[in-house]
Amino acid sequence: MSDTVFCALMQKEGAKLSRSPYPGDLGQRVLENICQEAWKQWLQHQTRLINEKRLSPINPEHRKYLEGQMEAFLFGGDVDAVEGYVPENR
Repeated sequence: MSDTVFCALMQKEGAKLSRSPYPGDLGQRVLENICQEAWKQWLQHQTRLINEKRLSPINPEHRKYLEGQMEAFLFGGDVDAVEGYVPENR
């Protein structure tokens, strides 16, 4: 089994996740198509969404919203921007 995956978000080969980071079909899709670097970017964006919008991961509506945002972020689609967030220059 390969230690790399062609990442749908980064559009390049990257280190494969060691296990599915999310349950169900979406988690399997992430495992097969998303690299560690892209997953880390999603986790950072998710944290900003949770903080800015005051979401609770235990609330089913909030989880559904975050799942939709995850799919859009990683595989293309409309992603909500976080108000007031300015990415640092690198």
